[in-house]
Amino acid sequence: MRNASTVLVAAGLLVMGCKGSDSSSATPSSSASTTVAVAPKSDTVSLNGAGATFPFPLYSKWISEFGKANPQVKVNYQSVGSGAGIKQITDQTVDFGASDAPMSDEELAKAKGKLHHVPMTLGAVVVTYNLPEAKAAIKLTPEALTGVFMGEIKKWNDPKLVADNPDAKLPATNITVVARSDGSGTTAVFTDYLAKVSPAWKDKVGAGKSVKWPAGISSKGNEGVTGSVKSTPGSIGYVELAYAKQNNLATASLKNQAGKFTDAALASVTAAAASVADKMPDDLRVSITNAPGEAAYPIAAFSYVLVYEENANAQKGQALANYLWWGLHEGQEHAEALHYGKLPAPVVAKAEAKVKLLKAEGKALLVGK
Repeated sequence: MRNASTVLVAAGLLVMGCKGSDSSSATPSSSASTTVAVAPKSDTVSLNGAGATFPFPLYSKWISEFGKANPQVKVNYQSVGSGAGIKQITDQTVDFGASDAPMSDEELAKAKGKLHHVPMTLGAVVVTYNLPEAKAAIKLTPEALTGVFMGEIKKWNDPKLVADNPDAKLPATNITVVARSDGSGTTAVFTDYLAKVSPAWKDKVGAGKSVKWPAGISSKGNEGVTGSVKSTPGSIGYVELAYAKQNNLATASLKNQAGKFTDAALASVTAAAASVADKMPDDLRVSITNAPGEAAYPIAAFSYVLVYEENANAQKGQALANYLWWGLHEGQEHAEALHYGKLPAPVVAKAEAKVKLLKAEGKALLVGK
């Protein structure tokens, strides 16, 4: 697993194929291509972003692939957590932020201008555990999962766990809960789900990027929680799916709103997104946890890039607009290999509309879209 150190890759801008969405797929058709001249060959543009660790593996791939064809823009993305990303874009110390949890009205009120949420990818928050003694994959109901993270279920052979896992032969091992210590979009998504399925959790703990955990230990970032679970026998934690897959960690099957035990998979994440794709509000801030449908995975989320509509630097603004457009089209082709879902076509169209609003000196930054 790569750590959360700064990723710095040369990426350029001079000519990009910018493609539109169609009605059936997030993959653009070649007939929609447009060539945009951005900067003279002698110029170099640097873009700095910071925020969510959730999409970090995918964003790293995007920067690398974009840079191979476009060597004149340097994109630096720091995987520091959604809370830090929101703060930095609010303070305008970065060119773009990233968060898995939409900003609150209160947070948006602190922004120094019109700030847009652009959904870039889809992912799942999974419940991962370190229990090699288990003879089968573990199933968790909303009640059992809440009980574990509330600290009420303390051992793996608790009757509430055994009832749904008769074949797992759960041992009498103490459960160590591992949570995030930093302000985290992953935490916001996870606690948003728990608050929806448990009135007790909503009343006693609540939902948000940072909460007071009733039990366990904490680690920083998806990387930190992954490492802690991997090194702590008997532990259980929550991370983005890609981190569990890349570290060969076991993941629990969760009982969804329809009463079906569901694994985190691209199809189940897409099913959750599809349930709200046509109902997204104008600002695109939406939760897709505990989504309806037998196939829907219950802890899924969009991951957003946060960007100001007006950019003080026209060259940087155009660089950023073109990079985001690339991510919404060519970038989607790299999602599934890294365990992220492609954005449904209706969501791509809504995200395109946000990118088209970006401007500098009152002029639109994208031409011919």
